[in-house]
Amino acid sequence: MDNHPEKPDGLPIRFLQNIMKFLLTLFATLLYLFSGPVQAQNKSNFILRNNTENRAFPLVQNETASPLITDTADADVVTIAAQALSGDINDITGARPNIAHELGNQTSQAVIIGTLGKSSLIDQLIDQGKFNADSIRGQWETFKIGVVDHPFEGLNQALVIAGSDRRGTAYGAFELSRRIGVSPWTWWADVHPKPAKTLFVSHESIIVGPPSVKYRGVFLNDEDWGLQPWAAKNMDTDLQDIGPKTYAHIFELLLRLKANFIWPAMHPSTKAFWYYKQNPKMADKYAIVVGSSHAEPMLRNNVFEWRENFKNEYGKEHGEWRYDTNKKQIYRYWKDRVKEAAPYECIYTIGMRGVHDSGMPGPKSKQKKIELLEQVIKDQRGMLAKYHDKPVDQVPQIFCPYKEVLDLYRGGLQLPDDATIVWADDNFGYIRQLSNPREQQRSGKSGVYYHFSYWGTPHDYLWLSTISPALVSYEMTKAYKYGARRLWIFNVGDIKPAEMDISFAMDLAWDVDQWTPADAQSYTQHWAEETFGRKYASTIAETKNTYYQLAQAGKPEHLGRIAFDSTEAAQRLTTYQHIQEEAEALYPKIPGRLKDAYFELVLYPVKGASLMNQKILYARKSIRLAHAGNPKALTYARKAREAFAEIKTITETYDKQIAGGKWDGIMSWHPRDLDVFFMPPVATQAMLDRAQKSQHSFSSDHGQLVGDPISQPHTTISASDFIHKQASAKGSIKVIPGLGIDGEGVTVMPFTAPSVSSDAVRKAPYVEYQTSLTPGSHTLYVKCLPTHHITANRGLRYAISVNSNKPQVVNMQTKSKTRTWDANVLRGYSLGKTEIDIPKNAPKHTAIRVYLLDPGLVLDQIEVL
Repeated sequence: MDNHPEKPDGLPIRFLQNIMKFLLTLFATLLYLFSGPVQAQNKSNFILRNNTENRAFPLVQNETASPLITDTADADVVTIAAQALSGDINDITGARPNIAHELGNQTSQAVIIGTLGKSSLIDQLIDQGKFNADSIRGQWETFKIGVVDHPFEGLNQALVIAGSDRRGTAYGAFELSRRIGVSPWTWWADVHPKPAKTLFVSHESIIVGPPSVKYRGVFLNDEDWGLQPWAAKNMDTDLQDIGPKTYAHIFELLLRLKANFIWPAMHPSTKAFWYYKQNPKMADKYAIVVGSSHAEPMLRNNVFEWRENFKNEYGKEHGEWRYDTNKKQIYRYWKDRVKEAAPYECIYTIGMRGVHDSGMPGPKSKQKKIELLEQVIKDQRGMLAKYHDKPVDQVPQIFCPYKEVLDLYRGGLQLPDDATIVWADDNFGYIRQLSNPREQQRSGKSGVYYHFSYWGTPHDYLWLSTISPALVSYEMTKAYKYGARRLWIFNVGDIKPAEMDISFAMDLAWDVDQWTPADAQSYTQHWAEETFGRKYASTIAETKNTYYQLAQAGKPEHLGRIAFDSTEAAQRLTTYQHIQEEAEALYPKIPGRLKDAYFELVLYPVKGASLMNQKILYARKSIRLAHAGNPKALTYARKAREAFAEIKTITETYDKQIAGGKWDGIMSWHPRDLDVFFMPPVATQAMLDRAQKSQHSFSSDHGQLVGDPISQPHTTISASDFIHKQASAKGSIKVIPGLGIDGEGVTVMPFTAPSVSSDAVRKAPYVEYQTSLTPGSHTLYVKCLPTHHITANRGLRYAISVNSNKPQVVNMQTKSKTRTWDANVLRGYSLGKTEIDIPKNAPKHTAIRVYLLDPGLVLDQIEVL
């Protein structure tokens, strides 16, 4: 029998397929041979710890390190990066490369580090055709690393690190550090590298950049309980404050993470960044772009400079912070900072709010406030135009519609087209709004201000960092797809303990396609392997992923506001106990050089979160048992007290013992002294005696707690447990691991898919579930991630249909700063409700179909009552 069906021309299909495969392979081979440097390469192949490649470049061999050559005409940050690279190589091998500014006769190999147009040696190599820089020239923050044989007379080999600009060059040097095994957190989290005697660099060249997002950085905030007291005690001891010594370490960290931007610390505990004149100079040396927060226009720190230091600066009182009644003083106050900052690389926040994170004082009517704010912005741009030697539309400016400012913007505020709109999340990780098609055409484009730490209503979370990579990727990738590519700024509080989250944010901002929402949960594995090695990575990743999922349903700082029933509490405690035991069991196995890092990055946050749950949930259980007259109440009261004591103990260990006391003052177990951090009421013997004597139980009162409103027996269906899914012409169903309280969220992709109108529901993508329901009335509750609509003219809707009946549409969009929103962000989900009726002649199995009408909606669970 003929197994090769014939095409009309007589050629078998398999033969044609083989020809096609050969041609594709040939094309790929030719493309590889003639394409020159590759954009990405496996890091383990780029750095060789033994010379297994004939033409590999020896960074270190025979206890000798190749020298690093920079040009005195290059930027300061290039020398800084070279010095850091020299130290990193020494930390690994014990051989420290010398840093020189010209080629000597003492070596046959050298590392040449420089910026195009600033390094004479690199420019010579380009002119002589020995180093091709066409792929990086004119690019933003891009670099190429490659080996050049016989670059100059007397020099056998050169490893060239060439940057398109000063930061590109610095990133290249720090990229080499990272690839030889030095973590960006080598200083900030004591991640000491694995020793090696030799280091070689593959002859294959690489190109990295440009970044996905132009400006990428961190906001140091709420520093009162960690960063400021630690810096005052251990770093800038002469200033007793966060000063240039602290900022030098912060700026180096940013460079190691390929970040370029900072909103400096600005709380009342800290003097203004510009008060210490070495701070902006230090930022310029490290090539870090300086901005100011949403509440600090024109690089001014109002809390310190307006409230406390105005009289020292100007010799008189400042008057009221109202532009409509005190324009002269406020104008002068802003103008003077613009003059001072003009020589530096800065981004100006335009607009006006209250002195510290409050609404702009002024007229009572919304329209009058809008008119005043437009005048403020006009005057601010006049200052920028006067004191900069370039057109005002080329001076980077941002406008942040944060909190009440978003309402003014929605009310019709007119912005200059070149100003970048920096959209804000709702302080809990869910972006409130993104650019519509008209806004996406603005020359200033847009960005995002996002929180890993927060002080405010409905409750702070300043202690631990618990926003998962899956949620960050989902929200920030969504933002990117809607044009938010100019600037990403992350509120990171005191930096510690948000180390992994900062790394993820900066890696995502550098290459948004590397960690898509579907892939983001696997970042913990990548990070753990890079930080602690392959042997322990899986255990650490599993622990971290569970830690994030548990926090989605209730952050440790929010437990005083969240109610769990006895079953939920027991499951929660069991899961926390498991990851705590896993983290503790791994600690003795971690190599000595990484034990401090493991405590800081894994053990402390995991154990702290577990102990907080034990403290609060055991305390509640003790009271419940006591009111029932159960003597086990005292056992759980003791467990709660022990957990509380252990939180203080591990924090003391962090501050006083880890890394020899290096972090003394960085960690507080009770930021802002909120009630949740202290010992809650527990059962006492007297309480138990009263209950036993009265022979009846009492209900316990925990105040206004947020929890699952479904208290009756019900069936829970995980969103990812669908039996069928159906895409539409322009949208498909995707399961996102690590997203939501259930660990897997269901959403529509792409983010830019069109919304489906309510009268065309059955054309929308859907998922279908199967369950058994008795005839009669039932309630369907749909739990969704508490996201917001993508743009103001979109919804956040699903439609639900049972047994093919008419779908009922539910809009999950919730306005921020409402009771419903408070509940949503604390418990980790929003809740939709639909009443249904199952007739007596209904099929044995009930089909529940959920249509997703708007992108940005994430299904988490369905509960059937």
